[in-house]
This record gives sequence, C-alpha cells and structure tokens, in this order.
Amino acid sequence: MARAGLTAQRLVAAGADLADEAGFEQVTLSALARQFDVKVASLYSHLKSSQDLRTGIALLALRELADRAGDALAGRSGKDALAALADVYRDYARDHPGRYTAARLPLDPETAAASAGVRLARMTRAVLRGYDLGEPDQTHAVRLLGSVFHGYVSLELAGGFSHSAPGSAETWPRIVDALDALLRNWPPPA
Repeated sequence: MARAGLTAQRLVAAGADLADEAGFEQVTLSALARQFDVKVASLYSHLKSSQDLRTGIALLALRELADRAGDALAGRSGKDALAALADVYRDYARDHPGRYTAARLPLDPETAAASAGVRLARMTRAVLRGYDLGEPDQTHAVRLLGSVFHGYVSLELAGGFSHSAPGSAETWPRIVDALDALLRNWPPPA
C-alpha cells in the first residue's frame, strides 16, 4: 500500500532538492526513504528504481531550464539573446547545482525525444538564426555553445577559477562577447 501523501512527483521534487543540497550522486531511494521516514520498499509503489528517480530529476531540471530560457529569450535576438541564454545556464547551475548535474544525465532516445531538452535545443537554434548560419554550421555552433556553457559552468562550480584574478564574473561577459564575434564571423569549411 502506498503511503498517504507520497507520489512520484513529490519524490522527484524531494530528490531534486536533495541533489541541490548533497549532490546528484547522493540521490538514492534509500536517502529519500530516510527523508520521508519510510521503508525503501514503500517507494517502489511510486518509482521503479533509483534510475527512475534520477531520470525524473533530469526531466524536471530540463523543464525548469527550458522554462527559464523561454522567459529569458522572449523578445530578444542576436547578442542579447545569446547572453540571455548563456546566463540561464550559468544562473541555473549556481541556483541548482544538483539539478544542473541531473540535466546532463544521458537519457534513452525515446525519453530524450519527449523531454524539454528538445525545447532547449530549439531555443538555441532560434538564437543562432540571428547569426544567419546554415547547416551543418548551425549544428556545429549548437555544439560549440553547449561545450562552452557547460564547460565554463562546470569549472566555475568546481572552484576552477577561484585561484586567480580577474574573477569569473568578469570573464563570463567576455566569453559571451567572444562567442558573439565568432558567430558573426563563422569560418568557412576548411
């Protein structure tokens, strides 16, 4: 019998909060059972496995990121849109480090295709329309932006930039400026 008040949605939300507090790698059904003062077996009425929980957190994080991006990008184009998208990733990672890690969880193709990750990819391509890139250059540019955003944010969260001046807050807009310049002057194929 399912414990009153426990639902898959509530467990995923609690798991997302736990991920932000303790790290995504610490999220397990056992940890959630302790949090709700129930036996692990009672959670199986709502979730199939720890992987099911982790996938739920990833999907939640992707929805939150896509919602933030949609709000941030409304009415923007060009460099303004690029900066807004970059800030969405950086701010979300700083606000929700565990969820941010979860958003990068590899998903099976069917789950990925039904996730808000598709919406995020469409928004990234919409930003790139301001730079007049055709295919396959647009795909290359999507990969470049993802690499820079995720790489910078991951290094920043790990303290990788805390040992030298200037501070990472000063570097971030410079990176966005450099990306804008590169996108406006995209090199032809070699």
